[in-house]
Amino acid sequence: MSRSVGSRLASGYTRLRPMVEPALVAFTVGVLIAGGIAWLAGARTLADGCWIAGTGVAIVPAVAWVVMSLRRGRLGVDLIAVLSLLGTLFVGEYLAGALIAVMLAGGRALDAAATRRASHDLTALLKRAPRFARRREGGQVSVISLAEVAVGDVLMVAPGDVVPVDGRVVDGVAVLDESALTGEPLAVERNLGDSVRSGVVNAGGAFGLRASANAEQSTYAGIVRLARQAGAESAPVVRLADRYAAYFLPLTLLIAGGAWLASGSAVRAVAVLVVATPCPLLLAAPVAIVSGLSRASRIGVVIRSGGALENLGHATTLVMDKTGTLTMGRPAVVDVVAAPGMDSTEVLRLAASVDQMSPHVLAEAIVTEALARGLHLSLPTNISEEPGRGVSADLDQRRVTVGRLPDDDVIGTWARGAVSRARLDSAALAWVCIDGEPRGAVLLRDPLRRQAPRTMRRLRAAGFTRLVMLTGDRAEPAREVATVLGLDEVLAQQSPADKVAAVRAERSRAVTVMVGDGINDAPALAAATVGVAMGARGASASSEASDIVLTTDRLDRVADAMDIARRSRRIAVQSAAVGMTLSLLAMAVAALGWLPPAPGAMLQEGIDVTVILNALRALRGRPGAQVPLPVDTEKLLHRFAAEHDQLRDSIGLIRESADQLVAGPDGRALEAVTAAYALLNEQILPHERAEETELYPALAAPLQSGEATATMSRTHSEIQRLAERIGRHVQMAEDSGGIQPDQVDDLLACLYGLYALLRLHFVQEEENYFTLAPEDDSQGLRFLAPTRRSMAEPAERGPK
Repeated sequence: MSRSVGSRLASGYTRLRPMVEPALVAFTVGVLIAGGIAWLAGARTLADGCWIAGTGVAIVPAVAWVVMSLRRGRLGVDLIAVLSLLGTLFVGEYLAGALIAVMLAGGRALDAAATRRASHDLTALLKRAPRFARRREGGQVSVISLAEVAVGDVLMVAPGDVVPVDGRVVDGVAVLDESALTGEPLAVERNLGDSVRSGVVNAGGAFGLRASANAEQSTYAGIVRLARQAGAESAPVVRLADRYAAYFLPLTLLIAGGAWLASGSAVRAVAVLVVATPCPLLLAAPVAIVSGLSRASRIGVVIRSGGALENLGHATTLVMDKTGTLTMGRPAVVDVVAAPGMDSTEVLRLAASVDQMSPHVLAEAIVTEALARGLHLSLPTNISEEPGRGVSADLDQRRVTVGRLPDDDVIGTWARGAVSRARLDSAALAWVCIDGEPRGAVLLRDPLRRQAPRTMRRLRAAGFTRLVMLTGDRAEPAREVATVLGLDEVLAQQSPADKVAAVRAERSRAVTVMVGDGINDAPALAAATVGVAMGARGASASSEASDIVLTTDRLDRVADAMDIARRSRRIAVQSAAVGMTLSLLAMAVAALGWLPPAPGAMLQEGIDVTVILNALRALRGRPGAQVPLPVDTEKLLHRFAAEHDQLRDSIGLIRESADQLVAGPDGRALEAVTAAYALLNEQILPHERAEETELYPALAAPLQSGEATATMSRTHSEIQRLAERIGRHVQMAEDSGGIQPDQVDDLLACLYGLYALLRLHFVQEEENYFTLAPEDDSQGLRFLAPTRRSMAEPAERGPK
């Protein structure tokens, strides 16, 4: 057969495959049954004719399979199928030939069905891709193609619609089902101005959306591109199967030829060929790998290829960017320092009022904090912004500036204290100046992700033996994060070129995974054995350079994907090994003449079905680290997590009262301590009692032990004890007309100790318990949109 004829045959079969395989199954089964009926009726010639027809028809696609293998540079077991079919005709074993025809047709159809089942979750991404949008112009709404959507268009998203492009809510409240992207089943709510990702489903009423990206640049388009690539490359285990098949073919021919020569019977040789057709190795490996890809997509992990899945299963080193990966990637206000005579709340209000007009990431954090505290912001005028220095505006007949302050201008005890506090807390400083004089400072930092410590433990349990952090940030905050998370090494102040060099160095020693989310991470992602982009925040460069994209901002999904990769490979190898062993045993029995061709064909069919069904086990199971939670317990966790968010800033009053006491045990100090005690009685202690009586008993069943919360209960007791001790001090001070000198030391110990204990207790609960519940991804997905400046660049607004 010439190459051109073979190519035409192979390409023609590929186009007709969806129609050929079902028809081939129907025909071969039909003639097998018809032949059996004729044989029972005594029409042996008619029976043989039916079986010969079935065998002859099966030879055509079998030859096509051989040609397709040759085009890919492989000569595999499809050749054995052709030889066995021809051999049965040659020796007159027409029933065996018909059975082999049914086996081949059924095996191919079963393999195709298994692959379709395994890739169901990937193809679902493609099928549900949005194809149209409803554009609102004036009072009219028209349906347009997705390609016509432009940035700035106002679109209407009807109930049940798939959101067509990325954008922001401009009308109404969006209730969205984001499960297709994040794997989380609960609907989320997006309010006016919130970002919305394309590909999610409107689970509520109609809302207006202003497009922030066109269709090609939107979230879902990027995920669809990845889904189309997923499985396109052969995984190493699949290529290993091809190499094994290359050895299996000559071994089969050797055993068949030896049986013929030793016995003088060609029937034995044909029987050997029959039980060797087809090789379970080539059926099991692709099905298991595609099953793994599909299962990963369910939990929000889109993997480009089987090769990436295979490599992930072997990885032992994980390299991570800091900003947006281990930290939230967006700053938050941690404290507000006011000059003497100024109120910290007023300092924050002034800063936020001016920063309303600034696009800087720190300005956004300041405004968000002020709004969260319910402050009323004034409208600034005569606004000017100087890159690297800050923004200035006229506000209430005063000139207010928010931003950097030259070191020479940092004078006064309060200002030097703010600088010291910022250095100790690894925070950025935004100074608030009124008419050129510093009157306050806002401290900001990029908070660590709540689930980060648990995630690091989960990653180590999944098989990573070395955890490395790369960051462009300063050494101090980087070392602090590394200490909290127990990382093996941290490299700070890294340029993109430095990150690439570091990743290459790690890759030279072990299979290395790199996780990042920014444009500057793209080169390092490409340099790693496996690049993982945090797609829920990443830019197009990092997403396109990666092998894996996390469609939800959860780093622990990498560990889940590792579990899936290892299990898929284990099942593939297991299925192939068992199938090959059974086939080799059957070949030995057939070579001895104890297994005729017809029974051998039926036995081989059973082996093939068994290995395919076993390979499909890779679709099942849940990532091992997940703790199943009752719905009521999950709601409790979300409730107490929200209370923590509200109380976290309030407990700063305890430290401030202690600071006031240090300044002097006067009336202001007593007032501050009394306010702190009121906070304890009215908010903190009721919260802790509710945790003790409601949350901890609910966690006993999921954690399979009441002892899992015992240490936290002991902490509750200590909090109660210190609060009562502070209360006694307050009562003594009120009875004696003020805080007495002999009370100061013990009261300071109680206040500072309780503040530290509450901070630690909150963190422990958040890491150990609150992270068990799925997190609400409220920041929106910017899959292909440029990200805003990260906290690695805070120097433009304040000193580092």
